[in-house]
Amino acid sequence: QVQLVESGGGLVQPGESLRLSCAVSGNILAFEDVGWYRQDPGKQRELVASISRDGNINYADSVKGRFTISRDNAKNTMYLQIPSLKPEDTAVYLCNAGVVIFSRRHDYWGQGTQVTVSS
Repeated sequence: QVQLVESGGGLVQPGESLRLSCAVSGNILAFEDVGWYRQDPGKQRELVASISRDGNINYADSVKGRFTISRDNAKNTMYLQIPSLKPEDTAVYLCNAGVVIFSRRHDYWGQGTQVTVSS
């Protein structure tokens, strides 16, 4: 069974940085792509960044140039580096992994890690 476990969230002040981690059970390269989503209460879950099996990276326009997604294949772990946090970055950040089986995508999710940016 696939398990995704996030860590690294917390309460920080504006301008501080965080690095989120997502540990993936099994071989991270077995997935079509892995990525980070975020969700604020009452808002739709949005894609923050993703990285495909062959290394192609995609960022949401709202975080492009600020967030950095990376992957350590040897550790089966994905990261999201967030420098200069803003209050609007407050959300639950969720790890996602997708696999395509017979042309149908299956998504796996972690439980999420809370990021709160407040002075």
